[in-house]
Amino acid sequence: MAAGTELTPTSYIGHHLTFLAKPVGGSEGGFWTLHVDTFVTSLILGALCFGFLWLVTRKATSGVPSKTQAFVELSIDFINDQVKGIYQGPSKLVAPIALTTFVLVLFMNAMDFLPIDIMAWIYEHVFHLENWRTVPTADINTTFALALSVFAMMIFYSIKVKGLGGWVHELFCAPFGSNPLLWPFNLLFNAVEYVSKPLSHSLRLYGNMYAGEIIFMLLGMWAATGLVGTLFGAVLNLGWAIFHILIVVLQAYIFMMLTIVYIAMAHEHH
Repeated sequence: MAAGTELTPTSYIGHHLTFLAKPVGGSEGGFWTLHVDTFVTSLILGALCFGFLWLVTRKATSGVPSKTQAFVELSIDFINDQVKGIYQGPSKLVAPIALTTFVLVLFMNAMDFLPIDIMAWIYEHVFHLENWRTVPTADINTTFALALSVFAMMIFYSIKVKGLGGWVHELFCAPFGSNPLLWPFNLLFNAVEYVSKPLSHSLRLYGNMYAGEIIFMLLGMWAATGLVGTLFGAVLNLGWAIFHILIVVLQAYIFMMLTIVYIAMAHEHH
């Protein structure tokens, strides 16, 4: 934080929850505001994790695999098995979509393990950035963008499999029947279902990662109470970090599974 600013719980949490935001036209704080920290961190993570997978697959051999290659192959086989258990359609892109989703969300979630105060010091004193949030999935814009991408793919596969006419017919005639008197109720029912999918898909991930970030901040505030508080906070931070491993992996897995489920549902005929 800036020198001379009195540190209070409110200012401490507020500082760490402030994005590096740049308005894209219009006034500051408007709708078209780019969160530079989220955008840049996501790009770097995407380049690192998929660059790593590319290097491993490029050096893959048919003989005895290295430990790294074996780990990547096991991960790909695991995700492929999950896809086969849910999706029975003809598209060969669903498994790569699931792998991409899981790896990207996992790496984004894992940024929550970086010590928040140490990273804030680095951003401020090395890069001269007063505000920078490290966890992209703790930004509602990120999770909504991911969920809307999945939603767009769901609509795409629905139209591809059923045709535009078949998809529109399903909107108006399922699930209550094709009687014209039931069309408004069918459309309302399907509209609620369609809207709820990206909402629940995005908010579940965002809520868990945002809450985890808040807990790390609250535990970090113990350091302001002295040496005993610092030691006690460090122990609590370690315990929460170990438990948070489960949350980070589980939320990436759930997001991936819902992606597969939504795409598989798009292939179903009613």
